[in-house]
Amino acid sequence: MKLNEYFFNNEYKKIFKWIWIVIFSSLALFGVFVLVVSWGWFGALPPLEELENPKTYLASEIYAEDGVLLGKYYLQNRSNANFDEISPNVFNALIATEDIRFYEHPGIDFRGAGSIVFYALIGKKRGASTITQQLAKNLFPRKKFDNVFNKSTTKLKEWITAVRIEQRYTKEEIITMYLNTVEFGGNAFGIRSAAKTFFGKKTSELNENEAALLVGMLKGITKFNPVSKPEKAFNRRNIVLEQMEKYDFISKQKFDSLIKMPIVLNYREEDHNEGLAPYFREYLRMELLQWCEDNNYNLYKDGLKIYTTINSKMQLYAEQAVQQHLSEWQRKFNNHWKGKEPWGRFTELITAGVHRSDRYKILKQQGLSEDEIMKEFNKPVRMKVFSYTRGEIDTVMTPLDSVKYYKYFLQCGFMSMDPHTGFIKAWVGGINHKYFKYDHVNINSKRQAGSTFKPFVYTLAMDNGWSPCFVAPNQPVQFEGYPDYDPQNADGKMDYQPEMTLYKGLYMSVNRIVMFLMKQLGSNAPQSVIELAKKMGIKSYLPPYPSIALGTADVSVYEMVGAFSTFANKGVWTEPVYIQRIVDKHGNILHESVPKTTEAISENTAYIMEKMLERVTRNGTAAKVKGFYNIPGAVGGKTGTTQNYSDGWFMGITPSLVSGCWVGCEDRAVHFRSMDLGAGGVMAMPIWAYYMQKVTADPSVFKIQQDFEPPKTPLSVEINCDDYNKEDLKKLELIEE
Repeated sequence: MKLNEYFFNNEYKKIFKWIWIVIFSSLALFGVFVLVVSWGWFGALPPLEELENPKTYLASEIYAEDGVLLGKYYLQNRSNANFDEISPNVFNALIATEDIRFYEHPGIDFRGAGSIVFYALIGKKRGASTITQQLAKNLFPRKKFDNVFNKSTTKLKEWITAVRIEQRYTKEEIITMYLNTVEFGGNAFGIRSAAKTFFGKKTSELNENEAALLVGMLKGITKFNPVSKPEKAFNRRNIVLEQMEKYDFISKQKFDSLIKMPIVLNYREEDHNEGLAPYFREYLRMELLQWCEDNNYNLYKDGLKIYTTINSKMQLYAEQAVQQHLSEWQRKFNNHWKGKEPWGRFTELITAGVHRSDRYKILKQQGLSEDEIMKEFNKPVRMKVFSYTRGEIDTVMTPLDSVKYYKYFLQCGFMSMDPHTGFIKAWVGGINHKYFKYDHVNINSKRQAGSTFKPFVYTLAMDNGWSPCFVAPNQPVQFEGYPDYDPQNADGKMDYQPEMTLYKGLYMSVNRIVMFLMKQLGSNAPQSVIELAKKMGIKSYLPPYPSIALGTADVSVYEMVGAFSTFANKGVWTEPVYIQRIVDKHGNILHESVPKTTEAISENTAYIMEKMLERVTRNGTAAKVKGFYNIPGAVGGKTGTTQNYSDGWFMGITPSLVSGCWVGCEDRAVHFRSMDLGAGGVMAMPIWAYYMQKVTADPSVFKIQQDFEPPKTPLSVEINCDDYNKEDLKKLELIEE
């Protein structure tokens, strides 16, 4: 061998040897570097327990008893979907666009990573993060590092975390977790919220175009937002479809068809003012906040599931019934006061309305004087106002006129419950939650009960052995210690009849008959009535005076519905409840409601009262329940009207459903001026009737029963007497001629 060849070969071997030394040394150093990074020397990695239970903000969800999602409480509108709840189109679009070797790599796509170098050499940028790596970033976002060296470890930490995730989860779990963690804009976090927000669909219903659009948005939720940037979103969607065709997720023929289709959205950002039961959801939120504080949970972050007693169908029927009647009765109210101001001399109501407004509070905070604020309130401005017939109206009016405008509106509270379980089925706290926040159902919202309170007096009498067939004098009644108190019959329309049965006294709502009973029950009768009402669930203060019999006390719809349920539940009061159970994000039951019960009256008394209330809907002030609205089966009820027609009530009972309704204006000084428009039988009862028409026509929520179930032991008093007189109803204008 020649000297130069020998030298060359030895030099080649030396170079080759050093190359391998450098390579192996580099790999060894890299291995050591990976090891120390995994030990957390350059910043902590997510602990293993965090990988098992990654922390993300999850919305708490409220469910109806029939499984319908009523709403959410959240900081981020995020709800997790399961793998089998997501359309395959979404998975196909995501894999085709982001990570075609997703099912092959161990969390890091080394082929893809190698391509970064090639594309960098030719001057192009190319991402190579796998879905698992992106999930690692979404689940465990880290603060920006202080120095360049630490920044260089970020990708390595991401790789290590991705591998760890792959070791602990299946591919199906990983891709599902990824779709649950990404943001889509429009306050939609996760695929489930995105499907609902942009298309009004379940995730399982997304088609190829919709899936491609949502996946395309992940490249830039602002840049490719289909609401604000429809053209860019369209082009981006088609790129995703092109990837799906490239990797055989869709055919060429289908691709050619899909890319021509326009974007069709059903976009609706979740609004707490909309959807079913907004008043109930807000009332529930306040209670849940206290429960979470007491039990160390966060309502807005911890992904609780609250299963309520509300039935979504019955809730819808109730809201429809309120809209159906009050849209008509509001028109009558406006015509009734046309050209006049219903608050009359009570102008302080308008001043109070101004002071309660957000505009006034803002101006006050800015330091304006009262005169300066009123000048602002008299300047016309553009605004949106509520209306029944036209929805939101864009208009121009002064803020002062808007305060007056809203004083005209009739308000409503309606609640329906199962008397046996205590489960509340429907809760309508008002006419529009966006414009009228005050909830007229909850226990703190109280108005005078009027004649709906009379059944408590009759119940006390029946419980003391009186018969509904007893004939009582229809005469003025004087009470010892109250010489000037002489309650009259409403409009004097029943004064012509000198006596009548207790049946008629209740079903014609005759004031003098119930006052006769109060006197006969003794000097302690007011206190006895109060004690009975308390047993039946009335928690409000009740003044211990004879006038309590006429419903002068303020009570809530919530209390009254619960109390009347005692009649339908064989004398046992069952506490109205609205939460069945609270479950954490892992499915563990944290709380279950058990309604309180009290044996308030005897089963026999409850049955007698059912039969007395039944006559109200057949022969009395609510005769239209049977005669006009044709509500089938066993039905009882009681109307209530307060002085000056400020409050109209109706309480309705069936063997398995008890419901109550109040109607009136926000201020008691604003009201109708006549019985034909302002009585409970015309203001409130039709809402209950419309509701019952819908409920009784739906066998999935209500079973019609033809009679109230009699008690097990025989009655000791006579109840089979009849004094129905059609002329009575004609005099009260309660039936047609």
